[in-house]
Amino acid sequence: MRILVVEDEERIADFVNRGLGSAGYEVELAQDGQTALEKIHAVDYDLVILDLMLPDMDGLAVLEKARNRKVSPPVLILSAKGEVDDRVTGLEKGADDYLVKPFAFVELLARVRALIRRGQPSVEKLVIGDLTLDCIRRKVSRGGDSIDLAPKEFSILEYLMRNRGRPLSRTMIVEHVWDMEYDGLTNIVDVYIRHLRSKIDDKYPTKLIHTVRGIGYMLDTTAKTVEPGER
Repeated sequence: MRILVVEDEERIADFVNRGLGSAGYEVELAQDGQTALEKIHAVDYDLVILDLMLPDMDGLAVLEKARNRKVSPPVLILSAKGEVDDRVTGLEKGADDYLVKPFAFVELLARVRALIRRGQPSVEKLVIGDLTLDCIRRKVSRGGDSIDLAPKEFSILEYLMRNRGRPLSRTMIVEHVWDMEYDGLTNIVDVYIRHLRSKIDDKYPTKLIHTVRGIGYMLDTTAKTVEPGER
């Protein structure tokens, strides 16, 4: 997931950048409104974290211009302006959430996760090759065969399919599916991936779930880069 952080205070920008990076997100920074707008119009971000007091323009002006795009990302305002009127104005101008400085990073991370989940497109069915996932009825089939998945297996598979061709780290999978921080020790993702492979890959000639060396996992019909001894 790609996040744009618009913040001119270097200390805060670095703090947010390092924290979100450790949580598995791809972060880009902008220190002023004009740079932020150029980036927003050039890149499809999954979320924008926006300070209101920027050196060249009011953050609300950035928000308004960002909302003029046909498809605009969710926006989380992160500002020292914490009066009720400020928060109400930010939300009325189109922000999806508002967090007041100073803030606890765990709260910022929780709000980021919630906004990104909310911003994911609603699709009734996901289809890759002969694998079909029905998001509404929560059913999975491959090659016409119905496949029974446990709730967490279904959530992991849906996350992989929504990000087809994109390597997802174990951190990203844990934080998306379990909504918890990854401690770097648990092998819970690897266990569930083995379960998924046994159900959707083992009996079929084309393997869809691939281990991406040094990163995590990816679902695609053409992936080639895998760990030795793994599909």
